[in-house]
Amino acid sequence: MPEEKKPTLYQAWQEAAAKANAEYVRRRITIDPITRLEGHGKIDIFLDEAGQVERAYFQVPELRGFEKFVQGRPAEDMPQITSRICGVCPTAHHMAATKALDNLYRVDPPPAAKKIRELIYNTFMAEDHALHFYFLGGPDFVVGPDAPPAERNVLGVIGKVGIETGRKVVAMRRRWRELIALVAGKAVHPVFGLPGGVAKRVTPEMQRQFQEVAAEGVEFAKFTLHLFEEVVLKSTDYVSLILSDLYTHRTYYMGMVDDRNRVNFYDGWIRVVTPDGKEWKKFKPDQYLDNIAEHVEPWSYVKFCYLKQVGWKGFTEGPESGIYSVAPLARLNVSDGMSTALAQDAYEKFFSVLGGKPVHHTLANHWARLVELLHATERMKELAADPQLTDPTIRVLPTEKPREGIGVVEAPRGTLVHHYQTDENGLIQKANLIVATQNNAARMAMSVEKVAKGLISGADIPEGVLNRVEMAFRAYDPCHGCATHSLPGSMPLLVRVHNQSGKTLALLRRDFDGSVHRD
Repeated sequence: MPEEKKPTLYQAWQEAAAKANAEYVRRRITIDPITRLEGHGKIDIFLDEAGQVERAYFQVPELRGFEKFVQGRPAEDMPQITSRICGVCPTAHHMAATKALDNLYRVDPPPAAKKIRELIYNTFMAEDHALHFYFLGGPDFVVGPDAPPAERNVLGVIGKVGIETGRKVVAMRRRWRELIALVAGKAVHPVFGLPGGVAKRVTPEMQRQFQEVAAEGVEFAKFTLHLFEEVVLKSTDYVSLILSDLYTHRTYYMGMVDDRNRVNFYDGWIRVVTPDGKEWKKFKPDQYLDNIAEHVEPWSYVKFCYLKQVGWKGFTEGPESGIYSVAPLARLNVSDGMSTALAQDAYEKFFSVLGGKPVHHTLANHWARLVELLHATERMKELAADPQLTDPTIRVLPTEKPREGIGVVEAPRGTLVHHYQTDENGLIQKANLIVATQNNAARMAMSVEKVAKGLISGADIPEGVLNRVEMAFRAYDPCHGCATHSLPGSMPLLVRVHNQSGKTLALLRRDFDGSVHRD
């Protein structure tokens, strides 16, 4: 018998590495890509030896460096540049940038310009909220969280609620987008905001179009709320899911309110309430740096915002933690009501059914979003009827030298801050963008891990369970294209080299400090 060859040290290492990698894969569940959101992301879930979830990471691996490459550009370009950050919420960035230019040049737009801006912005909010309910978040409820993935989409929703409803949704969103384009030039990348005003006036004929569509929009919003009540609120299973501890966090909340503490998307004060619903702080937008700070983690490009005076205490909830939330649920929690009648009725019903203020149930964002849909359409109707809307005076030309400007709006996903610093020629020297998804990032990470730990046991997981993990972030309607920025220094990079059969030949890694490693 020939003598059996012993493995070389390298072969033994390879075998040991293969076994370790197999064990690593067995104890790791990856959802990549995550679905029905703006941008890219993945979830890594790590199990302990008993098959229980040890940690779950909500990761955002994409990077978009808008804060860096706008440096040196004229400030007037910012409404157009930043609207390219996201194709879903371009109007929010365009409006925040335009308001930052008002502040930068210290110019106050005339009344007609402000009303035109707010009219377009509420039209955008209505269109975006309808998009999320019918296309992104709604399928989990209308079709069902455990339905086959191929059915959890807008086509599945139409299959459940009927083709006529589908036509109504498509037609209404088209009408809203046509109105945005009518005044703003484009529905996706608007071009009408200028420092001190807007580029185009509203004529009496255009005003009549807004009035007609606004009336249709109110009826559509009422219909959508009724649909939610019939499909979701009358289902004990869905209500139990919304109220379950899995999707509940006691955190601070932040949102914009008017002088009477009512929800306002376009302008006002930033209000923060405690986990008990008491006012913690109310401040003007230009004081955001006194109240908000950012924390970073090595496993995500998203920065995690927290309340500076409370401090970063890790991914924990409660009054001792500086973590807070924005988005529709937060806006309703921080406000004392809505400024329109029908939305006020819906607001009161929302809190009555869910047990009073504040509501801490993350999935209640979907209902809150529809309350805001009704508010946006009613506000459209009010503004469209305002005789001052057609005033031809739509701009005050800036005369001051630019230095620093801050603009804040409530994006559909929550509070959005644009902050620019320029030289005396108006060239951007520094830009800071804090978007809604950054404000929500810490709470979203907590939500994903809490649901994963509550539902997963062992590596053989039904797809419906993994979808319920995704529902934990989907309620926030995150936009990761907006939210990702690079830390100072070198951008981390991982490069895998494969041959034609897919075998990995080399692995190169660059760390934050710029050092390069070959594995």
